Amino acid sequence: MDDDRGALSQLIRKHSLRKGEVVLTSGRKGSYYLDCRVTTLHPLGAFLTARLILRTLRERGIEADALGGPTLGADPIAGAVAAVSAIEDTPMPAFIVRKEVKGHGTGRRIEGWSGEPGDRVVVVDDVCTSGGSILRACEQVEAAGYRVAAVVCVVDREEGGTEAVGARYPFFALFTVGELLA
Repeated sequence: MDDDRGALSQLIRKHSLRKGEVVLTSGRKGSYYLDCRVTTLHPLGAFLTARLILRTLRERGIEADALGGPTLGADPIAGAVAAVSAIEDTPMPAFIVRKEVKGHGTGRRIEGWSGEPGDRVVVVDDVCTSGGSILRACEQVEAAGYRVAAVVCVVDREEGGTEAVGARYPFFALFTVGELLA
């Protein structure tokens, strides 16, 4: 796992992390910009992310019927985990949590996998900052009748999200931003 973790760390640093002053969506100024989708959409980045998430779940004893999270950050992760889980002979279907219900079609907030009430799921996202989008996705998953077994993100920005999400669910991050900036 250390080789996979090291390789993924290098990919994130190379493709997703930009040091220097930036203006964030919130309007605040920051000393770095992090866009993990560049890495999770990269062929090797997607594979390594999926493999590390599946290993993290196994090592922590987390069992789940499916995995997914808020669109757009979770989309490539969920697809990659579903594919890699099939290769590893531990199939885990994927789902995506919409920001809002479409005005046509099925009117579902959760797309893809459709389980039974009480099924356990893992919620994933690329980055956790305050935890707000992850918690909203968890609420939608629970409103659909599923139970959140754990939450996993690729990078914890160390801005309160770990505490907010971790207060309600088992929470794991593959990396902290401090590790990546070091």
